[in-house]
Amino acid sequence: MNAMPKPPLDLLIAAPRGFCAGVDRAIHIVELAIEKYGAPVYVRHEIVHNKYVVDTLRTKGAVFVEELEEVPDGVPVVFSAHGVPKSVPAAAEDRGLAYLDATCPLVSKVHRQAERLVESGRHIIFVGHAGHPEVIGTFGQVPPGAMTLIETAEDAATFVPVDPGNLAFLTQTTLSVDDTADIVAKLVERFPGIKAPRGEDICYATSNRQAAVKAIAEQCDAMLVIGATNSSNSLRLVEVAERHGIPARLIPRADDLDFAWLEGVKTLGITAGASAPEILVRELVSRLAEVYTITEREEETTRETISFKLPRGLVVPA
Repeated sequence: MNAMPKPPLDLLIAAPRGFCAGVDRAIHIVELAIEKYGAPVYVRHEIVHNKYVVDTLRTKGAVFVEELEEVPDGVPVVFSAHGVPKSVPAAAEDRGLAYLDATCPLVSKVHRQAERLVESGRHIIFVGHAGHPEVIGTFGQVPPGAMTLIETAEDAATFVPVDPGNLAFLTQTTLSVDDTADIVAKLVERFPGIKAPRGEDICYATSNRQAAVKAIAEQCDAMLVIGATNSSNSLRLVEVAERHGIPARLIPRADDLDFAWLEGVKTLGITAGASAPEILVRELVSRLAEVYTITEREEETTRETISFKLPRGLVVPA
């Protein structure tokens, strides 16, 4: 008896997608720390927001904790790519802990800007999401009260500063480009003298992945975004697709796919957040091929060539 033929499904895969330079660097720091010091190497907070990555590093000897107090004496600790408040490395130094800072250099750039702006006497409006580790880390660079968190354009419209003529703004690096533009426009409208950051705070990878989704959205019936549910940049990719009129879902792994959701879909867009490895994209394509006859093509909007240096103590000799 002949098997029923599989229905066709066109896959349109966005590029760039997946790992950015900051994520790649952070993971490499943990791997090299394990090689240098031996297991276990402790990591404060998830090194990046992806369970597959965290579980893989755990099998190599990484131990993930939420607070520095959970790190035993005498073992190395790595700080996550999202950045930490100044109090964390200070506490590590007080305990004599060897630590490695895997903060993304683009997040560190925001930290340094925050310090300079506060030193110059400006109050900072920080555009970001409450509770996100990057926001917590950035607020921890300056004295309490020196920054105010703004999450929406509505917040920007109602914020009442003590000194309207002495403001600056900075942003989380993983925000929606469009939402942030709306918020900033409202801030500039209300406070024309507000000081903008040097260059764009939203990182190149976040912007590029959102642009790639926009480029393929009109050709798709639906879109799947591979990423963790606590990954800010992955969640923003879902929002970008939905704003362009197509249904979108965030899935951590291929096994999380509900095939019923694909009913009636002829062309499916696929992308991955900046902390999702390419192996998860290939896993999803293989899963889809179990049910559909797949036609696959990639649409590249830009090519990323950025890389970041490793900490000196971990540099591998040439």
